Amino acid sequence: MNMQQQGGQASMNFPQPPDILSTKDFLYIEDMLSWNLEVIKKAHAYAAMCQDQDVIQAMNRTCQLHIRQYQTILNHLGKHVQAATTAGGTAR
Repeated sequence: MNMQQQGGQASMNFPQPPDILSTKDFLYIEDMLSWNLEVIKKAHAYAAMCQDQDVIQAMNRTCQLHIRQYQTILNHLGKHVQAATTAGGTAR
């Protein structure tokens, strides 16, 4: 961990993210999941309301993109929880 003094404030540069997630990190991750879920629901609803096949396909692609993003976030969390459990930590 490198600490540099810049303009009276210390900044930390991490070569990789720390092994712990703070409460703030979890809240932000929860927000990201909520944002993706909201887009999934809206894209699905818009696709159901449309008659234009191009718009339906675009909404379905949007839906799939955000489903993949949602799964990526969940997989990342799962790996973190699994690593914490394996290391003897507690997963909350």
